[in-house]
This record gives sequence, C-alpha cells and structure tokens, in this order.
Amino acid sequence: MNIIPFFSYGFVTAIILSFSTISAAIEPIRVVLEFVPDIDNGRRTFDICARCHLPEAWGNDDGTYPQLAGQHVNVLMKQLLDIRSGRRVNPSMQPFVQERTIGGYQNLGDVVAYISTLPMNPDHAKGPWPPGSLEYRGGGEIYQSHCARCHGETGEGNNELLYPRLQGQHYAYMARQARLVRRNLRKVDPSMAALIGALSTEEFDKVLNYVSYLPVPQADLAPDAQWRNPDFQ
Repeated sequence: MNIIPFFSYGFVTAIILSFSTISAAIEPIRVVLEFVPDIDNGRRTFDICARCHLPEAWGNDDGTYPQLAGQHVNVLMKQLLDIRSGRRVNPSMQPFVQERTIGGYQNLGDVVAYISTLPMNPDHAKGPWPPGSLEYRGGGEIYQSHCARCHGETGEGNNELLYPRLQGQHYAYMARQARLVRRNLRKVDPSMAALIGALSTEEFDKVLNYVSYLPVPQADLAPDAQWRNPDFQ
C-alpha cells in the first residue's frame, strides 16, 4: 500500500492508494482523508524526532541528519509515509514513524506542520568550493538546465508537486542521498534517478556544491546560529 499525502492551508488531506497484488492492470482505489493540523500536538510529537534531528530540526553538518526546518509539509509527509510503508529504506528512521511509536495520520500531519514553521539554520554546512572559486564555476548552469524546472530557480521547491526545498540543506546530506540514488539504494522519481545517473562525477559534485550556496530568504532564517528552540528549553 502506498500513501500519498496532500496538504493545503488549514487542513491535511491524505490520499491512500491501494494496489492489487493480483494484477497490475487493476486501477488503484483512492480514499481521501482530511485532517486539521494541531501545531501544539505537533510540538509535543516532535519530541520523538528532536532526539536525532535536534530541537531546532537543523540536523548535522556531516549530513547524518538533514535540515528539516522550513521544509514543505507535503515533502515531509511523503518521506515519513514512504519510510513507514517501506518504499524508502531507512532503518534508523523506520521504527520511529510507525503508528505504535508516533501515532496515526493525525499525529504525522501535526508534526510536519510544526516542523515547517521552524526557522532555518542561518549557517548550514556548504560545499567545499565557495562562489568565486575556479571549481564553483559551472554548477549554476547545470542546475538551471537540469534541476530548476522542478526545484525552482532558487531551490525553493514546490509543496503542491512534492518537490523538496533545497535551499539551506546541508551539502553532505544532499551528496549522500544523491549517491544512494546513483547506486540504486534509494528509490526516487524515475526522471530524478535518470538525471543523477547521467551526470558525470564532476558535474554531480559541482551542482550539489552550487545548491549548497543558494541563499535562503532572510525571513525564513533564525536570528543567528546560536538560536535555540524555545519550545524545548
């Protein structure tokens, strides 16, 4: 069973697609569930996540955990449901997204709504080649040619279409996930997998380096890198 969520302002809609195991030709059955996100409950539920992702949801510079703060709710929800169903293999996360641990769809909707409200790390980990360096050149052209159509001109992503926001994401995390896709160890949209597989190693490194330097709107950032989530103090 695959579950694909859709969020819009003020309510959550989970669309459940149930596929027959007998014949691939059978049409999916679509059931729509709507939830009104409860941010206060999301804050309480996030306590489970904060142990690894940090109370600020900023993750780690080394790419072990991504920056979740400020990410689109649809993207966050899809990843949680993909891990819960086994579509995305993530052994460290898998136990924490099960209903017996975090709760049902309402709790999932609440926690992603809460995470999306958190300000982003103003000093996330960037790639090895800063703007102006010789190695930095070319990354922007690759991004605009191959990535901007889905992820946006400035890496802003698309909540409705489930394209992740890339602005502010740790370089090491993006590089690790892309390499998993390249080795067929993480399933993504076929067009994304094909693009990652088609890029040369040099192009691959340059475009991720470029993305890591994309500016995040000031309004979405925490005041400074020492900011701590007051909900957990």
